[in-house]
Formats: sequence, C-alpha cells, structure tokens
Amino acid sequence: MKLTEKQLEQIRNQIRRVKASGNPFYTERFKDVNPDDIKTQEDFEEKVPFVTKQELRDAYPLGLAAVPEEEIVRIHSSSGTTGAPVVIPYTQKDVDDWATMFARCYELAGITKKDRIQITPGYGLWTAGIGFQAGCEKLGAMAIPMGPGNTEKQLQMMQDLQATVICATSSYALLLAEQVENRKLGNNIKLKKGVIGSERWGEKMRNRIQSILGIELYDIYGLTECYGPGIGINCTEQTEGIHIFDDFVYVEILDPVTGKPVPEGQIGEITLTTLVKEGAPLFRFRTHDLAAFVPGECKCGRKYPRITQIMGRSDDMVKVKGNIIFPSTIEDVIKSVPGTSSEYRAIIEHVDGKDQMTLMVEVEGGTDRTEASLAIAYNFKQKYNMTPVVKIVGEGELPRSEKKTKRIEDKRFD
Repeated sequence: MKLTEKQLEQIRNQIRRVKASGNPFYTERFKDVNPDDIKTQEDFEEKVPFVTKQELRDAYPLGLAAVPEEEIVRIHSSSGTTGAPVVIPYTQKDVDDWATMFARCYELAGITKKDRIQITPGYGLWTAGIGFQAGCEKLGAMAIPMGPGNTEKQLQMMQDLQATVICATSSYALLLAEQVENRKLGNNIKLKKGVIGSERWGEKMRNRIQSILGIELYDIYGLTECYGPGIGINCTEQTEGIHIFDDFVYVEILDPVTGKPVPEGQIGEITLTTLVKEGAPLFRFRTHDLAAFVPGECKCGRKYPRITQIMGRSDDMVKVKGNIIFPSTIEDVIKSVPGTSSEYRAIIEHVDGKDQMTLMVEVEGGTDRTEASLAIAYNFKQKYNMTPVVKIVGEGELPRSEKKTKRIEDKRFD
C-alpha cells in the first residue's frame, strides 16, 4: 500500500525522535539517514533499513527503549522459545493506543458493551491476555479474565456468567468446543462470537468450532514486537479480509527473498512500521508472517487496508524431497478428503538416507480409514509430487493444546 503524506511525516518524526534519543540501537541504524530526505514511497523503501527478529533479540534486555526509563510503564516479552526473548518497553501512550486499537477490534466484530467477554489467553510477559482485557475495558464490556488452562473452571464460568464472547487461540477454542460437545453443554452456553488469534488455523478447524458452538469467529492479528494482538481484525463481513489500523501501523507485503513489494493480491511477507509508538518503535520489521493484500474496499465501508488470513510463516517452511511445505500445504490436501477433521501432525525424519514425512490425520467416526489414507497420499502426490506416510487416527486422538499447537515437527536435524 502506498504511504500517505501523513504517514510519511509520522515516519520522519519517528526517525528524528529515535536519533535524538541517544539509544545506540537506533542511532547506529539511522546514522546515515536524514529524515528530511524521506519524501516519497521510493525514499522510504530505499533509505529505511529492515529490522529482523534476531536484531531485536540482540538488544536484550532493554536495548530497544527509545524513551527515558522513567517513561516506561510496562514491558512485554516474546516467549524466547527459539532464542533470547525480545523485550518491548511501553509508555503510557503505547498502552492507551493499544487499548484503543483493541476496542476497535471488538467493535469491528460487532461486540458491544453489553457483551461478556471470557479471556483465555495467558497473562504476564506475553501480550495476549492483558491486551484482550484492556480493549474490553476500553469498550465498556464485562471482562471475565480467566487466563489459560483449567478447562473445568472455564466451562463452569462460561455457563454461570453467561459469556457471550470467547477469546482464545484456535487450538484452545477447539478443545473447549469439543468439551462442550462431549458434555452436551450446548443448551447451557450463550456464546455468540469468538475472537481467535496467536496461531494460523485452517478452514476445517474454523468450520468445526463454528458448527459445535454455533458462533461467528473473527481473526485478530498482532505480535509482541508491534503492540501485541489487536492491530487488525476481520469485520462482520467475515470473508472480506483483516483490516489493519493504518493510523497506528504501516504494513508492506514483500517478497521474502528480495525484500521488494509484491503485486497486489500476491502472497508475501508482512513487514510492519509503527507510526506513533514511543517505547520501542519498529521500522520495517520482517514478521515472517505470510499474507496478501485484499484489493478494493470492504463492503463494511471502512477504509483501512486489508490483508488475507495469515497463510503461514516463512520460517515455518520446510523442504522435503525438493518440495516446499507449509501448514497450508497440508491443510489444502486434507480438506479435499471427505471425513477428515481439522487436526493433523506432520513429522519429518531422515530414514534410510532419505527424507520422509509421516502425516497423522484425524477422521470423523464412520469414515473409511483405508480410503481416507489412500486419498490423502494420492492427492499429496498429485499436487506436490511427493507421497507422505499417512496414519489415520480417530477424532480426538491427537493431543489438544491450551496454547499454540505445533503441527509440523522437523526431526532431521535433532
């Protein structure tokens, strides 16, 4: 999307501010950049350097702070599961801006102050739970701050407090839905909507959660490095894409290899620049998330730029027998086979000198398992020129998660 004059001025102001902050992380990055020279889209793309997750990690613990310490009111952190965590400092304005965006997300999903919002994502260093709650309070709705886990208590409170909205990862939303189904609690719950974030999920999972709970589902987008969840969501038009709040964040969709913009509608890597963030502003942050811009205007009438659902992550990509495999690759095959559920696990190993992918897939009761296995293997071969070892299991046999679910495990380098 093209930068507006207002966004260009906001970016120039951000660069001036971080250069004057004396913070080595920013002053080194922009030592050869004169913000007054950034007058066009082309200037921005040529003169403003990218920042990577590793560079943010290298600034641990507080090397990203672009304000004096006395202005920092909170920090959040990534999990650090793949390296040193990224610590992000927030000013009071950052916290307020995040709550404003999050309340806007609820509004786009048709949620009002009359709703009761059950919040299951984690609280603490992770950005999720507290973001969902701050937005809820800003909106004026009732927050039910459950946090993760304790499914028995979740179901009890859901019934007793008559929650109308559930906020969760897709994995935990599925777990809760299946428990509602197994315990025949459908008539006791009042849920109308679900706000789902934190991990990619496919059409099969979406349809299963919706069919069990009878609710509308909304994809919320965000990441720790850029406020947290809440910088965008799809609206009540549902299929019209995720609106990104371009008064706070500028988004680019770039070729993951060349770093150049891809044509509108083509999948590329989401790259983010914060326009007014104070504590730790981002400039052209390579998120690794893959999506495409949705062209045209949304039927809802809002002018925010839109992206598709997250299609995967460039760092989730694995190469097997010369084929590039994403979670979406596997989901595309599974959904073409009748009787399969949304749940699968892929394990990639080196066996007898060759790469081998074992694909475990759940099927619904009454499905012919042999037929499903053969169909998955055949469709995979036809579409991607490789044949996985397919193992069929019953619905509910693969482990469920209260957090994110890792669906592809590459054991070749263990």
